[in-house]
Amino acid sequence: MNWNQTQFVDVRSPAEFDEYALPGAVNIPLFTNEERAEVGTIYKKEGKQKAIEKGLEMVGPKLSHFYHNMYSVYECHPEKELVVYCWRGGMRSKSFVSVMNMLGITCKQLPGGIRSIRKRIIDDLEKERKRNRVYYVIAGGTGTAKTNLLHQLQLEGYPVIDLEGLANHRGSAFGQIGRKQHSQKQFELCLWLRLNELTDSPYLIVEAESKRIGTIILPRFIQNGIQTGKRVRLHMPMQERINTLIATYQPHCYRYEIKESLKKIERKLPVDVCEHIHHCLDTEDYEKAAELLLVHYYDPRYEHAERKSKSAQVFYASHIKEHVINVKKWLRQEMHTFATS
Repeated sequence: MNWNQTQFVDVRSPAEFDEYALPGAVNIPLFTNEERAEVGTIYKKEGKQKAIEKGLEMVGPKLSHFYHNMYSVYECHPEKELVVYCWRGGMRSKSFVSVMNMLGITCKQLPGGIRSIRKRIIDDLEKERKRNRVYYVIAGGTGTAKTNLLHQLQLEGYPVIDLEGLANHRGSAFGQIGRKQHSQKQFELCLWLRLNELTDSPYLIVEAESKRIGTIILPRFIQNGIQTGKRVRLHMPMQERINTLIATYQPHCYRYEIKESLKKIERKLPVDVCEHIHHCLDTEDYEKAAELLLVHYYDPRYEHAERKSKSAQVFYASHIKEHVINVKKWLRQEMHTFATS
């Protein structure tokens, strides 16, 4: 299946779709969350036949709605193949495909449902663990524009895995602000897709992360790659770091969310510093708030973590463009050494 030429339609309940879905999938749920729970209860207590009857009773009045939604998907993507899936390729997707084909909308069922994709992901991530690719690790304190650097390298064709981007979380106490974090399954799907794009690369470039990004746990092979990989450490002037934090977290838009997230780390800050940060946020002195967080929270923890890490090439720069130049030069040197070793 060519995923670039496929438009997926997910007929699972909204809650199932919200947790985990294939890329670009459109949700046309046969059942609401409550209806799915009710059918499941009937199945357990009264058997399959009664559950089918109840399901038909619920779905029947919605056929017109399903048809119009499906036709809208077809109109938006006339050049793509429509592929319908549920959890395991069972009755939900099979019946939906049968009805739509009878009504003139050509589509097909994904064999095995999304569960079959999940099995492939688990198998392929295990194969990746055994590959032992070389890792180049970008480290640096908060606000040193590591993510911006990774994005620039990726634009230039380097084999970057943006772990925070795949997790949809910035990897800090404030990492969820303005975003909705992916589930573990969704993260692993996104990681699998990116690794497939980089199958031929003998090395990968990642940011130095802890074993968790928000609620997501990184696969062990990624953790090992970060711990043992070749490492570069970025440094930038305090003012540039402050500017990066403000541009990233947009306190003028998310002041309330920042104050709420601050509660998670208050016990790790001196009381007077915490009060000062809250005051700065209330008075819109965002630069001072960012500076206080860097000096009293982020930097001490970063230095503690780095003392446990491998030695690193250190770069000082006043602008992200300088870091891009320095890191690209470092990568060329490292890859030359790797190729001739």
